[in-house]
Amino acid sequence: MDVDTRLVRYFATVAEEGSLTRAAQRLFVSQPALTKQIRRLETQLGVRLFARSRSGMSLTAAGLALAERAPALLVTCDEALRETKSAASGAARVLRIGFLASAANEATQAIITAFGGIRPGWRVEMRQAAWSDPSAGLSDGEVDAALLRLPFPGQDALRVEVLLTEPRWVALPAGHPLAAREEIAFRELWDEPFVAAPAETGAWRDYWLATEERAGHPPRIGATTDQPDAWLQAIANGYGVALAPASAARFYSRPGVCYRPVTGVGPSRVGIAWPPAADTNPVVQDFVRCCREQVRSG
Repeated sequence: MDVDTRLVRYFATVAEEGSLTRAAQRLFVSQPALTKQIRRLETQLGVRLFARSRSGMSLTAAGLALAERAPALLVTCDEALRETKSAASGAARVLRIGFLASAANEATQAIITAFGGIRPGWRVEMRQAAWSDPSAGLSDGEVDAALLRLPFPGQDALRVEVLLTEPRWVALPAGHPLAAREEIAFRELWDEPFVAAPAETGAWRDYWLATEERAGHPPRIGATTDQPDAWLQAIANGYGVALAPASAARFYSRPGVCYRPVTGVGPSRVGIAWPPAADTNPVVQDFVRCCREQVRSG
């Protein structure tokens, strides 16, 4: 019997979360689409995997049996795919690193240079992801490791090491009345429309809207984007403001947009993340060590 491993991955996430809603947010898919895929897997296997009720999703006996085996199956599959892709790169051995926006800021190039010094013949291939995929390809096994903004959905299933912390600022249209201020209290932004990540990113979107620091005041969404260029354009057009790491003022400076420090919100963290299966991969661990050493020395 041929079963798509993506269906097994979906099943394992629902089993872990015990909720279609939370699983859909973690997987970045709609709830109806996830329901359809779970039913497809049940049809292929010829068994019911979940007992559905108003209180959530509970595993049947068949579901429990699959839930016990699924994690090891997925780890084996991911390892096989990574080894296959590495072998396909031939002499030009490639380490695939996902990243969002500015990655590890100014330390990124130093990390790559240091890695090249201890791994001659290896090349780091940086793969930028849209904000609609806060794991930058890690959740689908498309990259070997990733430089990410924390927190991100699904990080509990990965190894994550914090590299640096920086304040969150606000990006404003240059003509905004608050743009003349040297510092802005976050409560002064509560009624402003915000440029936000896609809704399916769940906790990631909420973090950059600072929903936990609004004292219950709901955010207003002026525009939704998943790429830095579109994000900057929406702000410059006056569709909204947005929280951003302080380094965005250096990496994403453009006419029509200004950045100001914000009080009343916690800082942003950058981390290096990798799958548990890569704990024994010496190449990935060398890259992790380079990240740690170069950020600390910088």
